[in-house]
Amino acid sequence: MDAQLQELLSALANAANDDGPAVEVIIDESSDSGWRIEYLTEQDLPGFEQPMAVVRTSGSTGRAKRTVLSVEALASSAQATAEYLGFEGQWLLALPVHYVAGLSVLTRSLFAGTKPVVMDLSGSFSASSFTQAAQQMVEKRRLTSLVPTQLARLLDDADPATLTALKRFDAILLGGARASKDLLVNARHHGLKIFQTYGSSETSGGLVYNGSALPSVQLAEHDSRIWVSGPMLADGYVDSPEATAEHFVEHDGHRWYVTDDLGSVQGQRLSIVGRVDDVINSGGIKLSASKIEGILEEFFTQTLVVSVPDPQWGQSVGLAFSGPTKTEAAFDAVRRTLGKEAVPKHVRHYPNGLPQLPNGKFDRKLIIDELGARN
Repeated sequence: MDAQLQELLSALANAANDDGPAVEVIIDESSDSGWRIEYLTEQDLPGFEQPMAVVRTSGSTGRAKRTVLSVEALASSAQATAEYLGFEGQWLLALPVHYVAGLSVLTRSLFAGTKPVVMDLSGSFSASSFTQAAQQMVEKRRLTSLVPTQLARLLDDADPATLTALKRFDAILLGGARASKDLLVNARHHGLKIFQTYGSSETSGGLVYNGSALPSVQLAEHDSRIWVSGPMLADGYVDSPEATAEHFVEHDGHRWYVTDDLGSVQGQRLSIVGRVDDVINSGGIKLSASKIEGILEEFFTQTLVVSVPDPQWGQSVGLAFSGPTKTEAAFDAVRRTLGKEAVPKHVRHYPNGLPQLPNGKFDRKLIIDELGARN
């Protein structure tokens, strides 16, 4: 572990023990690592009690929000994860630490009392770098967090050493974006212990694994919108009381985070069907981006369906995809299933994969801009 990461881990430990200020990891392209540590005083975080870290949301659809996570929230997230899995262990850091998925690898290691192994994150993600890092792990129980694109790269013509390393993990948390059916089938074919996670910066990371809520987590559905509750919820947003009041509410004696996701809840089981901004209103006809995407992802390697501003229809269906270039069969399947209005009108093929943010999520804002400019 390099000196900068060691400093961050020590700073998090001090914040957890109330011996130091909260920290925020900020993207800094002038730094060799691409990030720097900002130490936050009480004056920087007025009204927040025992903050441990400030994490920025991905900003994939617009301006990122600065989310305040307390010691209790991050500790509760680590405890619930360990309780659900049935063990603690050594973590491999393979994600940027300025996003919650990467930072939580450090905080979970901290609360478990284990030393994380860090792969080389200076360049693009590679199977060889991941494998080399995994081979440095010494604990019996091993865990890591990945996004689907990373797992796909690891399994694409994987050599024996990479497969051996992957199989030694007791848990591979997979989140940040929807994993394709082919990827999940391939992972399970190799016997990998995959846990699909659902969560966000506002929930200290994943709080639903493989569709089941973690211990101490409650789920609810209000007008098809998903609400979540638990001790791992953020305290709110820095300098944004309006957004805090909109997304964090008191109801039935509990504090809830009102997500931007649509779905259903049955007991402690969660099913996500789309987002609040999932509906594409094209000329008065309302279309579901997630339903269109669900059909198209059977034909392409990567698929993202979005609403694109259209001067004639108000909004039109936009498609960004990678993999096979022919669209006739895919569009015919959409037409037959959902009607001609659901066929994408703004289309862009990305031969090298869809643009992504550092945390592995698709850069929706950039893609929408490029789809709109192309047509």
